Amino acid sequence: MDEKPHSPLPTDRRGTLELPQVFRPRANLFYRAFLIAVPVFLSTLCFAWYEVYRSPYWTGVSAPVGQPVLFSHRHHAGDLKLDCRYCHVSVERSSFGGLPSTQTCMTCHSQIFTDSPLLQPVRDSYASGQPIRWNRVHDLPDYVYFNHAIHVNKGVGCSTCHGQVNEMPLVSKTQTLFMEWCLGCHRQPDASLRPTSEVFNLNWQPSKEQPLEGARLARDFHLDTAHLTNCSVCHH
Repeated sequence: MDEKPHSPLPTDRRGTLELPQVFRPRANLFYRAFLIAVPVFLSTLCFAWYEVYRSPYWTGVSAPVGQPVLFSHRHHAGDLKLDCRYCHVSVERSSFGGLPSTQTCMTCHSQIFTDSPLLQPVRDSYASGQPIRWNRVHDLPDYVYFNHAIHVNKGVGCSTCHGQVNEMPLVSKTQTLFMEWCLGCHRQPDASLRPTSEVFNLNWQPSKEQPLEGARLARDFHLDTAHLTNCSVCHH
């Protein structure tokens, strides 16, 4: 059987090939809108994620952390002026700041407020020998190593990282503890240093001579910013 000849493609009067219109003219508008909308949407999404990541909702800054015992730092460290080391006994010689044992609490509370309902968990812990499970306020990732002893022995005060806990009924974070915040001190330690005699003074404030005093303390403590900013210092 003979094949039918192919029908010729449409051409204009000049012989130019004419193709059928696949997209309507309005498609150009949709295409331009798409090119604009996609970058705007991605930029907005990234900005929203960045704001949430740095917000108190994510970092927990200024959010009081509840505890199994209604312990007020404002009362103990502020009104009674108890030294931080009375409860956090290992802070000067250990990487861990330490938490008070029930025996430490009962040193006072076997004599005062002995029948207070708020202290029933303390009495139960003392009687059973089971330690109280306190809730963490500052919780660094597992890949970050922080040594309390090296900081307090090099003139970094408690309030530098923990804030004015003597004014907090319930302790909350005052700093994000993001790496950029830590590196700010490691790059310029002078601004954060104080005499070791003032490390546990929660009301200490730097004087006008802090730039000179901080630089002197950095020399006395043999602080080297090249070493302090080395990754291995915090990431073992």
